[in-house]
Amino acid sequence: MTALHTRALGSTGPQVSALGLGCMGMSALYGETDRAESIATLHAALESGITLLDTGDFYGMGHNELLINEALRTAPNAAREQALTSVKFGALRTVEGAFTGYDGRPAAVKNFAAYSLQRLGTDHIDVYRIARVDPDVPIEETVGAIAELVEAGHVRHIGLSEVGADTIRRAAGVALISDLQIEYSLISRSIEAEILPVCRELGIGITAYGVLSRGLISGHFTRDRELAAGDFRSMSPRFQDKNLQHNLDLVDALRKIAEMKGVTVAQIAIAWVLARGTDVVPLVGARRRDRLAEAIGALDVRLDAADLAAIEEAVPAGSAAGARYPENQMAHLDSER
Repeated sequence: MTALHTRALGSTGPQVSALGLGCMGMSALYGETDRAESIATLHAALESGITLLDTGDFYGMGHNELLINEALRTAPNAAREQALTSVKFGALRTVEGAFTGYDGRPAAVKNFAAYSLQRLGTDHIDVYRIARVDPDVPIEETVGAIAELVEAGHVRHIGLSEVGADTIRRAAGVALISDLQIEYSLISRSIEAEILPVCRELGIGITAYGVLSRGLISGHFTRDRELAAGDFRSMSPRFQDKNLQHNLDLVDALRKIAEMKGVTVAQIAIAWVLARGTDVVPLVGARRRDRLAEAIGALDVRLDAADLAAIEEAVPAGSAAGARYPENQMAHLDSER
């Protein structure tokens, strides 16, 4: 097992690998999946020194947690012992897969946790967080329930997901918060105004998802690509028509900088997130071993002041066309209010 550089999830959270693996795409939202390749990619991540595995109990309606369970059971002991699980909960779904809301009631929190522990095959979850704030339940009640799970030994650390500055302060008034999981990339930088400063004030780390914007700024997404039925991106505003063409123009500008440094577009995009601070841990959503290897290569990319200025000129803050999610899903983001 290789040792990667580590970063702390905030002032109270665990030490984790400087890159985490986001496992959602192995079970849902991006078209067909390959179970054997998913397991092989999880094993490769663990062997490479990645310790943070991020999932949600609603990813494939339990499928993703069972997948991680299988990967951990069949991994070498040393790699398995180093693995840390970060789990999101709270999403309500129909048999057909539709999302119908979020449940942050204390009793529901403990129910969700019980099922996740069973599916993961473990006696504790390392970081536990509600995926979106339940508008009908004060965040203090939801976080308080997770704090009771911490006291009981079922959870090690409390996280937050996609919440705004006021909610962060309220949650931190109830219990120690290790980190905030939120979208953060070259073309999703809204956290820089208020959310990131508050997290730094309170000693809360950032686990950044969407660092390649669901493949949009990976350098691999082509202008004529046809998305499979059920692929989330077919509904994402940033992948629609003129928005897509504009956003891929930004990628072309970024590609020129990457080529000058002898790295890939994905690597420079991930390296940019890594350079935002040692309190930021990017999650890469690799579903294949080759994409994982490319992402890990970003850890060796060093961006100096000139590089960062060139990147800023190529992809200025706020330059992306289209919102992060469709309008109905944006309404669930406390972080965007």
